[in-house]
Amino acid sequence: MIALKYGAIPIVRETGGLKDTVIQFNEDTGEGNGFRFYNYNPDEMGETINYAIKLYQDKNIWGKIMTNAMKSDNSWEKSTEKYADLYKKLMEEL
Repeated sequence: MIALKYGAIPIVRETGGLKDTVIQFNEDTGEGNGFRFYNYNPDEMGETINYAIKLYQDKNIWGKIMTNAMKSDNSWEKSTEKYADLYKKLMEEL
């Protein structure tokens, strides 16, 4: 997600590539780059939005989330390494 590089904080449904890209922010560890909800319903989405708004009120926490987002590595490098390893294992098995 290009927007992460600019500090835009996503709120996403936990599905597909978004599940792999957006890491739920954890107040205890300070890790994570956004907010996720699992079920496709307005209640869960609303709770997630309200939680994000609550954290937005604390500029230190929000700054940490933004920093995490801007440091996120969503390049193809990790994926290509995983695919290369997978292909090597498959070739060894053949």
